[in-house]
Amino acid sequence: MKNHVLVFATSSLLLFANACAPSSPQTPTDSAPATPVALTPETTPQKPAPEVPQTETQPAPTPPQATPKTNAPRPKPLTETTPIVEPVVAEESSEKVAKPDHAAWNDLLKKYVSTDGKVNYKGFKQDMPALEAYLNELTSHPIQSDWSRTEKMAYWINAYNAFTIKLILDNYPLKSIIALDNGKTWDVKRVQLGDKTYSLNGIENDILRPQYKDARIHFAVNCAAKSCPPLLNRAWTGDNLSKYLDQQAKAFINNSKYNKISADAVQISKIFEWYAADFGDIIAYLNKYSNVKINPSATVTYIEYDWALNE
Repeated sequence: MKNHVLVFATSSLLLFANACAPSSPQTPTDSAPATPVALTPETTPQKPAPEVPQTETQPAPTPPQATPKTNAPRPKPLTETTPIVEPVVAEESSEKVAKPDHAAWNDLLKKYVSTDGKVNYKGFKQDMPALEAYLNELTSHPIQSDWSRTEKMAYWINAYNAFTIKLILDNYPLKSIIALDNGKTWDVKRVQLGDKTYSLNGIENDILRPQYKDARIHFAVNCAAKSCPPLLNRAWTGDNLSKYLDQQAKAFINNSKYNKISADAVQISKIFEWYAADFGDIIAYLNKYSNVKINPSATVTYIEYDWALNE
């Protein structure tokens, strides 16, 4: 009996010790508290971006607005890379710019230029105020886009001739125009029209010739030299342009002072050589106006230019 009691007591003691002993570690379950693990990029908390205070002195950023750059250079006009210059055209406005009145210029030409184109510069110089008034008329009435082709051509021709007369008078007495500006006076920009300034070469070679492509222009603009086609003693207008261009071409080509024409040989002005591209087949062109029929095989030579003043 004693032995049974001892065994029972021993067993009870062992059971009690096992119950009181700490249990071995268990694998975590959904209900068990999670143990710390290494943070991954998905779980790493991000530092919040600082909030910008919405105040009057620091407004919230807004999308950029498309506004023009005030310091951006303007594109270079076509005229800086090619010989072509855009004609003077006033900006669109509610007020229509009137056409210039060429009557004063017409009166001056009739008064101081003979029918054969000789210019009385001494007399012209006495009427400088009237000439300057006409130049101001051209300056303040630049070409408008709604003008006719003939009106625009007449404007450019009158401007070229009137500003050439002014150039001579400013330097008169003068033996030759080539004495001015080392022979390059045609390249000097002194012709003010609207808000632009042109040279005589600019008017003739960058505007009249390439834009209107009419070789008769060479018989209309006058360079103040004896060998130049005579200055018309009338102002050019849109209405008389075509008539006078033909008249001047015919008169110049058939004038033996400038050209000597026969059926088999022609001695002609240097103008026909300098501007050969404008005239094309020179024999064919001359035959349009010549009183003498020129053979296609006729020899062609050029007469030296006389740059003495056309007075």
